[in-house]
Amino acid sequence: MTQVDQPKQPNDADIGEVLLEARDCNKSFAVEGKHVQDARGKLVLDDVNVQIRSGEFVALLGPSGSGKSTLLRILAGLISPSSGQVLFKGKPLVGPNPEVAIVFQSFALFPWLTVLHNVELGLEARPIAPTQRLKRALAAIDLIGLDGFEDAYPKELSGGMRQRVGFARALVVEPEILFMDEPFSALDVLTAANLRKELLGLWRAKNIPTRAILMVTHNIDDAVSMADRIIVLGANPGHIRAELSGLPLAQRSILSDAHTRLVDVIYRIMTSPQEDIAKLLPPQSPQTKSGQLVPPRPYQVLPHVAIGDITGLIELVHARGGREDLYQLGRHFQLEIDDLFPLVEAVDLLDFAETQEGDLVLTEQGKRFAEADVQEEKKVFREQALANIRILRRIVDELEKTPSHILPEEHILQILQDHFGEQEAEAQLETAINWGRYAELFSYQDDRGIFRLEDPDSVTQ
Repeated sequence: MTQVDQPKQPNDADIGEVLLEARDCNKSFAVEGKHVQDARGKLVLDDVNVQIRSGEFVALLGPSGSGKSTLLRILAGLISPSSGQVLFKGKPLVGPNPEVAIVFQSFALFPWLTVLHNVELGLEARPIAPTQRLKRALAAIDLIGLDGFEDAYPKELSGGMRQRVGFARALVVEPEILFMDEPFSALDVLTAANLRKELLGLWRAKNIPTRAILMVTHNIDDAVSMADRIIVLGANPGHIRAELSGLPLAQRSILSDAHTRLVDVIYRIMTSPQEDIAKLLPPQSPQTKSGQLVPPRPYQVLPHVAIGDITGLIELVHARGGREDLYQLGRHFQLEIDDLFPLVEAVDLLDFAETQEGDLVLTEQGKRFAEADVQEEKKVFREQALANIRILRRIVDELEKTPSHILPEEHILQILQDHFGEQEAEAQLETAINWGRYAELFSYQDDRGIFRLEDPDSVTQ
C-alpha cells in the first residue's frame, strides 16, 4: 500500500498560542461490583498529554473504552484528572472552563423551551442584559440557519435542526474553544454531511468567534475530512498512540487518494492495538509515544462480540477472496469503527485473520473455518480458542485438575479480578463463557454459577 505523504498543516500561518493543555493526566473511577468496591478503581486514562492551539481543528479518535469523552470532559473542566493538570492559557484550570462550549451527540435540549429560549439558556449564567441576550441569541440562530424557527419546540424539529440548536446554543456564548462530542453520529447521512459542510464553512471563513475546535468522533472519514490534526487513542486504559497531521484542504475530499491513504493508516493503527506503532506509521510521521507498547497482561482483553458476528465477518472476507480493505469493509457493510474494531480484534486473537497494510487477511485457519460445516466449524473454533485465548485455556486446565471437573464461577472471577478490576472482570467472564460454550470446552450452569467439564477426554482431541 502506498505510504501517506507528510502533509503540510493547512493553516500553518494561523496556528498560534497553546490555548489548552493536558499534562500527564490520569483518570481512574471507583468501581462497584456485585461483591465489594474495587479500591484500585478502573484506570480510564493513562499519562495523557495534549495541546490545543489557536487556529486549529483537532479530531480525537479511538475505539470504545479509550476514554475519548472522559478526556474531553477533563479538558473542559467538567471533571478533574486523578493526577496531572489541565492548563488554560498557561494557568491551571479549576472547575468548568467558561471559555469552552460543548455540542453533544444527544442534542441535550430542554423539550419545554422554544428554540430561542434553548439558545438563550447558554447566556443566563452571564452578566448580560436581557435585551443583549435576546440580540445575541437571534444572531446565533440566524448564523446557524434556523431563522423562522425561533418559537418552535424541539419536538417539532428534525434531528438535524435540533443539532443546529445545539450548535447555536454553544456559539452564542462566543467560546474561545468549541468542543464537539460525536456531533453527527445521531444524524442521517445526508443531514450530517450538510451540517459538516456548513460548520466548516463558518470556521474557515472565520464567521464564528471560536479560536479552536476539538471534535471527539469514532468516524475516521469525518476526522480526515475536517481536522488539521488527528490524535488517535488506544484503549484499556486510554493512552495516546499517535498524532497525525491533517491533509491540505484541497486533498480532504473523500474522493482524494490522499484521503483514502490517510484513512487506511488510521484503520491500521486502530485495528492493530498490540502492534509496534512505529511499524504502522509512515516514515517520519509526527507521533506521540512512538514505539511504546502497552505491557501485555497475563490474559488478553476479550472483545465483547458474539460468535455469530465473528462467523459473519470471516465469511464476508472469505467471499471476497480472503482479503478485504478495512476501510472498504467498514464502508460496504456500514460498520462504524466502534463496531468493526472489536470484530477485527476477535478474529485476530483467534488467529483467524490478521491486519496487513490496512487489509484484513484470513489465515489458513480462518479459511478452514469459513469453509467448514457446522460441526467442523465448532472443532476449528475449539482448537483456535485453546491455542490462543489464555483465559479459556486456564479454565479448561483448572477443570481438568479438579477431580470432580467442576469449578465455581467465583474461582475464575477472582483470577480475572486480579488483572482487570471487578466490573471488567465480570464482562470478561461473560465473554469467556459464551466463547467456551460455543467451542464445547465446558458447560456452564447460570443458576448455580458453576463450570463443568462434561467430557474431559474430548476437549484436547
